[in-house]
Amino acid sequence: MPMSEYLCLLTTSKRRQTDMGLYRSSSHVYWRCKYHIVWTPKYRFRILRDKLDKELYRTIYILCGIKDCEVLELNVQPDHVHLVVIVPPKISISTLMGHLKGRSAIKLYNRFPHIRKKLWGNYFWSRGYFVDTVGVNEEIIRRYVRHQEKKEQTHEQQMELLE
Repeated sequence: MPMSEYLCLLTTSKRRQTDMGLYRSSSHVYWRCKYHIVWTPKYRFRILRDKLDKELYRTIYILCGIKDCEVLELNVQPDHVHLVVIVPPKISISTLMGHLKGRSAIKLYNRFPHIRKKLWGNYFWSRGYFVDTVGVNEEIIRRYVRHQEKKEQTHEQQMELLE
């Protein structure tokens, strides 16, 4: 975007900002912060299935809403989670991930106490996570997250054929 459009954006009303559709506003700031985040259960155990994945899905939406974040895409696989999310600049990614991983672990342990036997040590999630900014390739990333399950099934079918 040329500098003149940025200056126009900063000096015009919120109506002009919403016409552009790309940026959001807070007091004294116009922003567009989209991220693709991936994280896994401890030991990459394939436990995010059945009722557990549905509860996690619902919990992530609620927790993101609490932090004023908007979920664009969410895909829960048996051994990892993909999230494309809009995060306001007042919240760091590490703060968001601490919130998501910590609160979701507590919620899942309380709702499904039997998983404590599989995940000992009171740790539900692995320590790290992957994060990348989403820019011009947003639609490609969103499609990848949306169709992750189909790719996973195809890969498993190919592995079965090799065995």
